[in-house]
Amino acid sequence: PALLREMMSDFLDFDSRFVRTLKPLLFHPGRLTRDYLDGKRFRYVPPLRLYIFSSIAFFFLAAIVASDSINVETDTSGDNANVSIQMDDESRAQLEEALTELEHTKPELAAEISKRVESVEVEGEEEGTGEFEKPDFEFNGKPWDEETNPLVIPLMPDWVNERLNREIAESPQKGKEISENPDLIKDQFFEVLPATMFVLLPLVALLFKFWYLFAKRYYVEHLIFALHNHSFIFVAALLMVLVNGIAAWIDPSVEGLPNKISELVNFVLIVWIPVYLLISLRRVYGQGWGMTLVKYTTIGISYTVLLTAATAFAGALSFVLL
Repeated sequence: PALLREMMSDFLDFDSRFVRTLKPLLFHPGRLTRDYLDGKRFRYVPPLRLYIFSSIAFFFLAAIVASDSINVETDTSGDNANVSIQMDDESRAQLEEALTELEHTKPELAAEISKRVESVEVEGEEEGTGEFEKPDFEFNGKPWDEETNPLVIPLMPDWVNERLNREIAESPQKGKEISENPDLIKDQFFEVLPATMFVLLPLVALLFKFWYLFAKRYYVEHLIFALHNHSFIFVAALLMVLVNGIAAWIDPSVEGLPNKISELVNFVLIVWIPVYLLISLRRVYGQGWGMTLVKYTTIGISYTVLLTAATAFAGALSFVLL
């Protein structure tokens, strides 16, 4: 009983602090960071816990939404390769409604689309097998072979080169598995991406440290700022996913008032996110608007490069971990 009371107390305390944290997080750019640095911390969720909670909630819901609507299945056996696209009831209802309207204006096109929905014929390989074969590329002027002519990257440890060649050897089989079930790589990607984003945070804090080198702030202060801003982005994205999902559930036709409300919410949040980040930068670091705009642009470009690299890394790692 004592342990249960302690767990409930901790949960209720987190719940109440989370509610108090949401308002400044969403509507008062920079306030959470300023309050935290000023020592006003007790009433809010700690930055790291806030980030972990918001990121897990967003990626969890995004993974569910990404996997529910459409399921693609392929068959590469035999002389021809077939792709079968299976849709849930909601997606199918929307498609059927669109086809019904299209029949009145372009009946031939509607019939063609209907015929191709369940099974889409794709052209196979020249041999007509549709099978994935051994990797075919050259290294040192000779065909690659894991045993006799492996790929060797200078200065890399032996175990790295061994793992790289093993992945090359296994890539055709993994490619076949992915073609048969694309959800494999998608699910793995959503498992890897949250950890990749978390590892990215220290680099983002270094960006702030570099561009505000003379701001007389410790590295951890920049890290707190990065945690709060990323938490805001995740919560805003989570709201968009929730609103879109609720609107589609209430109005599957995606033409009524719920859809218009969801579009308005999406527009407001998409506009608010960059404005929020700019205002938070101004309020936390206290420089003039001109200098803040310059640094906002340079940090934004640098962050985009980092995010692109992190996403590519997450994709490659997802393939490796299959």
